[in-house]
Amino acid sequence: MDIRQIRHFVSVAEELHFGRAAERLGMTQPPLSQSIQMIEAELGLKLFERTRRSVALTPVAREWLPHARRVLDEATALPQIARRLSRGEIGTVRLSFISFVSYSFLPLLVRRFKEHYPEVELVLRESTSDVQIAELLDGTLDAGVIIAPPRGSLPSLLRYVPIEREALVVAVPEEWIVSGRLTPAGGRLRFEALRDLPVILFPRDSAPALHDLVTRYYAEHGAAPVAGQQAVQMQTIINLVSSGLGIAFVPATMRNLVRPGVAYLRLAERQPEIEIGLAFRDLGGSAAVRHLAALAGELFPARSR
Repeated sequence: MDIRQIRHFVSVAEELHFGRAAERLGMTQPPLSQSIQMIEAELGLKLFERTRRSVALTPVAREWLPHARRVLDEATALPQIARRLSRGEIGTVRLSFISFVSYSFLPLLVRRFKEHYPEVELVLRESTSDVQIAELLDGTLDAGVIIAPPRGSLPSLLRYVPIEREALVVAVPEEWIVSGRLTPAGGRLRFEALRDLPVILFPRDSAPALHDLVTRYYAEHGAAPVAGQQAVQMQTIINLVSSGLGIAFVPATMRNLVRPGVAYLRLAERQPEIEIGLAFRDLGGSAAVRHLAALAGELFPARSR
């Protein structure tokens, strides 16, 4: 059964007259009657009670008619739906993000996108950069907010829009300050005060850029981090710091996560910086994803320098 046959059924059901229905459809009556007979044969039931003077719907046909009308309405809307999808006015964007951007620019980006494209559904999910890149490549993700990988290492299939550069600060157990184990000056810590403290790090395979930034910072001072506990989520790392398991180098925006027992201090020397941006597929991506990338560039032009 095809759309043409469903249209034939609806016309006869509304006209209850084969001649008028055929005229409405721009066809002759014999092929219309044959089309209805073919539908009835396929379904194995009668749709119309016919006499010489009248045509009436069977009880099944009467209840089937609204469903048939719905199918025709949806079929009629298909071309417009395709055009709107091609313009990025409707659809779905699966967007993942690294955890700490929910404390900085992500809420604004989501809100502005929904203001511009209210009929595009944003499906949000927190995930690490390595997982996002893998999912972008296999097509299970449309766009991802990631920590920028080392220059030249992003797969060629993906495009990248820089959004923000952010300095790292040091999250330390407050108890260490109270006890005198750490003595910041003006809210800042010198590297020598950190040299021999255990460091809670992201695993390198989950966030190589962030992991390498911290280890490079130590190497610049002729040292290596004292390995502490590893954790994947920023919130988990902060909780481990509050428990006194070590210090952690985290993006400055994490200061918005107030956790009892944790103090955020700036580094007295050069502060390492990470870059965060939006990655998406260069080819095969939807117009809605391109709108999201363009909006990110418009909203945060100064941050991407």
